Amino acid sequence: MFIEIPSELEAALLDLPLPEWELNGPFLAKSTVKRYRTELTATPRFEETAAALRRTLTGKGGGYAVLRLGNLAKALGTDDDRFLRIATGFAAEVAVPFSPFPRWPLWKDIGVKVDKDPGKSSGIGYNAFHMDLVNATMPPDFTTLLCVRPDPLGGGPTILSDAHAAVARLPEDCRSLLAESAYHYGTFFDLFGVGEECKPFPILDGSDPGKGFVRFTAKMLERSELSPAYAEAARELAGELVRGQVSFMLRHGDYLIVNQRRFLHGRDALHSGQESVPVADRRLLLQLFLGAGAGDGSAA
Repeated sequence: MFIEIPSELEAALLDLPLPEWELNGPFLAKSTVKRYRTELTATPRFEETAAALRRTLTGKGGGYAVLRLGNLAKALGTDDDRFLRIATGFAAEVAVPFSPFPRWPLWKDIGVKVDKDPGKSSGIGYNAFHMDLVNATMPPDFTTLLCVRPDPLGGGPTILSDAHAAVARLPEDCRSLLAESAYHYGTFFDLFGVGEECKPFPILDGSDPGKGFVRFTAKMLERSELSPAYAEAARELAGELVRGQVSFMLRHGDYLIVNQRRFLHGRDALHSGQESVPVADRRLLLQLFLGAGAGDGSAA
Protein backbone atom coordinates (compact mmCIF):
# COMPACT_ATOMS: atom_id res chain seq x y z
CA MET A 1 0.00 0.00 0.00
CA PHE A 2 3.07 2.25 0.12
CA ILE A 3 4.15 3.56 -3.27
CA GLU A 4 7.67 4.86 -3.72
CA ILE A 5 8.34 7.43 -6.43
CA PRO A 6 11.04 6.24 -8.88
CA SER A 7 14.18 8.37 -8.71
CA GLU A 8 14.01 9.37 -12.37
CA LEU A 9 10.42 10.54 -11.90
CA GLU A 10 11.39 12.52 -8.80
CA ALA A 11 14.16 14.24 -10.71
CA ALA A 12 11.80 15.19 -13.54
CA LEU A 13 9.10 16.45 -11.17
CA LEU A 14 11.51 18.84 -9.46
CA ASP A 15 11.73 20.90 -12.64
CA LEU A 16 8.18 20.44 -13.91
CA PRO A 17 6.46 23.82 -14.55
CA LEU A 18 2.87 22.88 -13.66
CA PRO A 19 0.65 25.99 -13.86
CA GLU A 20 -1.62 27.30 -11.12
CA TRP A 21 -4.84 25.34 -10.97
CA GLU A 22 -8.22 26.74 -11.89
CA LEU A 23 -11.53 25.74 -10.34
CA ASN A 24 -14.96 25.30 -11.87
CA GLY A 25 -17.11 25.93 -8.81
CA PRO A 26 -15.77 23.52 -6.18
CA PHE A 27 -14.08 21.24 -8.74
CA LEU A 28 -10.68 21.28 -10.37
CA ALA A 29 -11.36 22.60 -13.88
CA LYS A 30 -11.18 20.16 -16.78
CA SER A 31 -8.65 22.42 -18.47
CA THR A 32 -6.35 22.10 -15.45
CA VAL A 33 -6.80 18.33 -15.29
CA LYS A 34 -5.92 18.08 -18.99
CA ARG A 35 -2.86 20.33 -18.68
CA TYR A 36 -1.54 18.50 -15.62
CA ARG A 37 -2.03 15.12 -17.28
CA THR A 38 -0.25 16.26 -20.44
CA GLU A 39 2.73 17.59 -18.48
CA LEU A 40 2.94 14.66 -16.07
CA THR A 41 2.59 11.85 -18.58
CA ALA A 42 5.59 13.26 -20.42
CA THR A 43 7.79 12.54 -17.38
CA PRO A 44 9.56 9.17 -17.05
CA ARG A 45 7.62 6.43 -15.25
CA PHE A 46 4.72 8.67 -14.25
CA GLU A 47 2.10 6.59 -16.03
CA GLU A 48 3.21 3.34 -14.40
CA THR A 49 3.26 5.05 -10.97
CA ALA A 50 -0.23 6.47 -11.49
CA ALA A 51 -1.47 3.07 -12.66
CA ALA A 52 -0.03 1.44 -9.53
CA LEU A 53 -1.79 4.07 -7.43
CA ARG A 54 -5.17 3.43 -9.07
CA ARG A 55 -4.72 -0.33 -8.83
CA THR A 56 -3.87 -0.11 -5.14
CA LEU A 57 -6.93 2.01 -4.44
CA THR A 58 -9.52 0.11 -6.47
CA GLY A 59 -8.10 -3.34 -7.25
CA LYS A 60 -8.94 -6.54 -5.40
CA GLY A 61 -7.85 -6.33 -1.78
CA GLY A 62 -7.00 -2.64 -2.08
CA GLY A 63 -8.59 0.50 -0.74
CA TYR A 64 -5.88 2.89 0.42
CA ALA A 65 -2.44 4.00 -0.69
CA VAL A 66 0.39 6.17 0.59
CA LEU A 67 2.44 7.99 -2.02
CA ARG A 68 5.92 8.62 -0.64
CA LEU A 69 6.52 12.22 -1.69
CA GLY A 70 9.00 12.94 1.08
CA ASN A 71 12.00 13.58 -1.17
CA LEU A 72 10.01 16.06 -3.23
CA ALA A 73 8.69 17.70 -0.06
CA LYS A 74 12.22 18.07 1.27
CA ALA A 75 13.59 19.47 -2.00
CA LEU A 76 10.74 21.85 -2.81
CA GLY A 77 9.27 22.55 0.63
CA THR A 78 5.66 21.78 1.45
CA ASP A 79 4.82 25.49 1.44
CA ASP A 80 5.91 25.74 -2.21
CA ASP A 81 2.98 25.80 -4.64
CA ARG A 82 4.95 23.56 -6.99
CA PHE A 83 4.80 20.73 -4.47
CA LEU A 84 1.03 21.05 -4.02
CA ARG A 85 0.53 21.12 -7.79
CA ILE A 86 2.42 17.83 -8.10
CA ALA A 87 0.29 16.26 -5.34
CA THR A 88 -2.85 17.62 -7.02
CA GLY A 89 -1.72 16.13 -10.33
CA PHE A 90 -1.36 12.69 -8.77
CA ALA A 91 -4.79 13.07 -7.14
CA ALA A 92 -6.38 13.99 -10.47
CA GLU A 93 -5.20 10.63 -11.85
CA VAL A 94 -7.55 8.96 -9.34
CA ALA A 95 -10.67 11.17 -9.50
CA VAL A 96 -11.63 14.86 -9.67
CA PRO A 97 -10.19 16.99 -6.83
CA PHE A 98 -12.72 19.31 -5.22
CA SER A 99 -13.46 21.28 -2.07
CA PRO A 100 -16.96 20.90 -0.59
CA PHE A 101 -16.31 23.85 1.72
CA PRO A 102 -16.75 27.24 -0.02
CA ARG A 103 -14.91 29.02 2.79
CA TRP A 104 -11.78 26.93 2.32
CA PRO A 105 -9.29 26.61 -0.54
CA LEU A 106 -8.87 23.40 -2.52
CA TRP A 107 -6.54 22.01 0.16
CA LYS A 108 -7.80 22.42 3.73
CA ASP A 109 -5.45 22.70 6.72
CA ILE A 110 -5.89 20.25 9.60
CA GLY A 111 -3.68 21.47 12.39
CA VAL A 112 -3.67 20.80 16.13
CA LYS A 113 -5.69 22.83 18.61
CA VAL A 114 -5.24 21.85 22.23
CA ASP A 115 -8.53 23.50 23.26
CA LYS A 116 -10.56 21.72 20.55
CA ASP A 117 -12.80 18.70 21.17
CA PRO A 118 -10.11 15.97 21.51
CA GLY A 119 -12.04 13.60 19.23
CA LYS A 120 -12.15 16.00 16.29
CA SER A 121 -9.66 15.86 13.43
CA SER A 122 -7.83 18.90 14.82
CA GLY A 123 -8.04 17.70 18.42
CA ILE A 124 -5.34 15.89 20.34
CA GLY A 125 -7.25 12.74 21.31
CA TYR A 126 -8.35 9.52 19.63
CA ASN A 127 -10.23 10.24 16.39
CA ALA A 128 -12.43 7.16 15.98
CA PHE A 129 -13.22 5.39 12.72
CA HIS A 130 -15.37 7.34 10.31
CA MET A 131 -16.03 8.28 6.71
CA ASP A 132 -15.92 11.94 5.77
CA LEU A 133 -19.22 13.71 5.03
CA VAL A 134 -21.12 10.66 6.17
CA ASN A 135 -24.47 12.47 6.06
CA ALA A 136 -24.26 13.63 2.41
CA THR A 137 -26.18 11.87 -0.36
CA MET A 138 -23.01 12.00 -2.50
CA PRO A 139 -20.01 11.72 -0.16
CA PRO A 140 -16.52 12.07 -1.65
CA ASP A 141 -15.39 8.80 -3.18
CA PHE A 142 -11.88 9.42 -1.85
CA THR A 143 -10.52 11.40 1.06
CA THR A 144 -6.85 12.33 1.05
CA LEU A 145 -4.37 13.63 3.62
CA LEU A 146 -0.97 15.12 2.87
CA CYS A 147 1.43 15.11 5.82
CA VAL A 148 3.22 18.45 6.09
CA ARG A 149 4.44 17.80 9.65
CA PRO A 150 4.06 14.65 11.75
CA ASP A 151 3.60 15.01 15.49
CA PRO A 152 7.06 16.12 16.70
CA LEU A 153 6.45 14.16 19.90
CA GLY A 154 5.87 10.95 17.96
CA GLY A 155 2.13 10.35 18.39
CA GLY A 156 -0.92 10.32 16.15
CA PRO A 157 -0.57 7.22 13.99
CA THR A 158 -3.15 6.83 11.25
CA ILE A 159 -5.64 3.98 11.62
CA LEU A 160 -7.52 2.33 8.76
CA SER A 161 -9.97 -0.54 8.60
CA ASP A 162 -11.65 -2.47 5.78
CA ALA A 163 -15.30 -1.56 6.35
CA HIS A 164 -16.76 -4.36 4.24
CA ALA A 165 -14.61 -7.00 5.89
CA ALA A 166 -15.80 -5.74 9.27
CA VAL A 167 -19.44 -5.90 8.16
CA ALA A 168 -18.97 -9.45 6.86
CA ARG A 169 -17.91 -10.61 10.32
CA LEU A 170 -21.16 -9.40 11.90
CA PRO A 171 -24.19 -11.66 12.45
CA GLU A 172 -27.09 -11.34 10.03
CA ASP A 173 -29.44 -9.69 12.54
CA CYS A 174 -26.87 -6.99 13.17
CA ARG A 175 -26.40 -6.34 9.44
CA SER A 176 -30.17 -6.08 9.04
CA LEU A 177 -30.32 -3.30 11.64
CA LEU A 178 -27.41 -1.47 10.00
CA ALA A 179 -29.29 -1.53 6.67
CA GLU A 180 -32.22 0.45 8.07
CA SER A 181 -32.48 4.23 7.78
CA ALA A 182 -32.15 4.77 11.51
CA TYR A 183 -28.86 6.65 11.85
CA HIS A 184 -27.94 10.31 11.87
CA TYR A 185 -24.95 12.44 12.72
CA GLY A 186 -23.79 16.01 12.45
CA THR A 187 -25.03 19.08 10.65
CA PHE A 188 -25.23 19.91 6.96
CA PHE A 189 -24.97 23.41 5.54
CA ASP A 190 -23.00 25.47 3.04
CA LEU A 191 -21.54 22.46 1.22
CA PHE A 192 -20.85 22.04 -2.49
CA GLY A 193 -20.58 18.97 -4.69
CA VAL A 194 -21.83 16.37 -2.21
CA GLY A 195 -25.56 16.37 -2.90
CA GLU A 196 -28.16 16.91 -0.20
CA GLU A 197 -28.36 16.02 3.45
CA CYS A 198 -29.03 12.36 4.11
CA LYS A 199 -31.00 12.13 7.37
CA PRO A 200 -31.65 9.57 8.60
CA PHE A 201 -29.40 7.21 6.68
CA PRO A 202 -28.62 3.49 6.66
CA ILE A 203 -25.06 2.47 7.52
CA LEU A 204 -25.30 -0.21 4.83
CA ASP A 205 -26.66 1.28 1.63
CA GLY A 206 -28.18 -1.83 0.09
CA SER A 207 -25.42 -2.43 -2.45
CA ASP A 208 -24.16 -5.92 -3.11
CA PRO A 209 -21.94 -7.27 -0.31
CA GLY A 210 -18.51 -5.67 -0.46
CA LYS A 211 -19.67 -2.67 -2.49
CA GLY A 212 -21.04 0.78 -1.76
CA PHE A 213 -20.44 3.08 1.18
CA VAL A 214 -20.49 1.91 4.76
CA ARG A 215 -21.88 5.14 6.19
CA PHE A 216 -20.35 4.97 9.60
CA THR A 217 -18.82 7.31 12.12
CA ALA A 218 -18.14 6.13 15.64
CA LYS A 219 -18.93 9.66 16.84
CA MET A 220 -22.65 8.95 16.33
CA LEU A 221 -22.51 6.59 19.29
CA GLU A 222 -21.77 9.47 21.65
CA ARG A 223 -23.26 12.47 19.89
CA SER A 224 -26.49 11.20 18.32
CA GLU A 225 -29.55 9.81 20.01
CA LEU A 226 -30.03 6.32 18.61
CA SER A 227 -32.50 3.72 19.77
CA PRO A 228 -30.82 0.93 21.79
CA ALA A 229 -30.98 -1.84 19.18
CA TYR A 230 -29.52 0.32 16.41
CA ALA A 231 -26.88 1.76 18.72
CA GLU A 232 -25.81 -1.73 19.75
CA ALA A 233 -25.50 -2.82 16.12
CA ALA A 234 -23.32 0.21 15.44
CA ARG A 235 -21.17 -0.62 18.49
CA GLU A 236 -20.64 -4.14 17.19
CA LEU A 237 -19.47 -2.70 13.88
CA ALA A 238 -17.16 -0.29 15.71
CA GLY A 239 -15.63 -3.23 17.55
CA GLU A 240 -15.02 -5.15 14.33
CA LEU A 241 -13.41 -2.10 12.75
CA VAL A 242 -10.97 -1.88 15.64
CA ARG A 243 -10.36 -5.61 15.47
CA GLY A 244 -9.34 -5.37 11.81
CA GLN A 245 -7.43 -2.09 11.91
CA VAL A 246 -4.01 -1.34 10.51
CA SER A 247 -1.89 1.47 11.94
CA PHE A 248 1.13 3.40 10.72
CA MET A 249 2.79 6.78 11.07
CA LEU A 250 2.59 9.27 8.24
CA ARG A 251 5.99 10.77 7.51
CA HIS A 252 6.85 14.21 6.14
CA GLY A 253 5.56 14.34 2.55
CA ASP A 254 3.46 11.16 2.73
CA TYR A 255 0.24 11.45 0.76
CA LEU A 256 -2.53 9.14 2.02
CA ILE A 257 -5.47 8.44 -0.30
CA VAL A 258 -8.41 6.44 1.07
CA ASN A 259 -11.17 4.87 -1.01
CA GLN A 260 -14.21 5.68 1.12
CA ARG A 261 -16.23 2.92 -0.52
CA ARG A 262 -13.88 0.38 1.03
CA PHE A 263 -12.03 1.76 4.04
CA LEU A 264 -12.79 3.94 7.03
CA HIS A 265 -10.07 6.00 8.66
CA GLY A 266 -9.16 7.67 11.94
CA ARG A 267 -6.18 8.53 14.11
CA ASP A 268 -4.80 7.46 17.45
CA ALA A 269 -4.18 10.16 20.04
CA LEU A 270 -1.31 12.55 19.66
CA HIS A 271 1.49 12.24 22.21
CA SER A 272 0.89 13.96 25.53
CA GLY A 273 2.47 17.36 25.99
CA GLN A 274 1.07 19.10 22.92
CA GLU A 275 0.61 22.27 24.98
CA SER A 276 4.39 22.64 25.11
CA VAL A 277 4.80 22.44 21.32
CA PRO A 278 4.71 25.81 19.50
CA VAL A 279 1.72 26.07 17.17
CA ALA A 280 4.01 26.40 14.13
CA ASP A 281 5.71 23.08 15.01
CA ARG A 282 2.60 20.96 15.70
CA ARG A 283 1.31 18.22 13.43
CA LEU A 284 -0.14 19.57 10.20
CA LEU A 285 -2.04 17.76 7.45
CA LEU A 286 -3.62 19.10 4.27
CA GLN A 287 -6.89 17.51 3.20
CA LEU A 288 -8.27 17.18 -0.32
CA PHE A 289 -11.40 15.34 -1.49
CA LEU A 290 -11.89 13.45 -4.75
CA GLY A 291 -15.11 12.64 -6.57
CA ALA A 292 -15.25 9.89 -9.19
CA GLY A 293 -18.29 11.40 -10.90
CA ALA A 294 -17.60 15.04 -10.10
CA GLY A 295 -16.76 18.04 -12.20
CA ASP A 296 -18.77 17.60 -15.40
CA GLY A 297 -18.60 21.31 -16.15
CA SER A 298 -15.85 23.18 -17.91
CA ALA A 299 -13.76 26.24 -17.33
CA ALA A 300 -11.58 28.30 -19.60
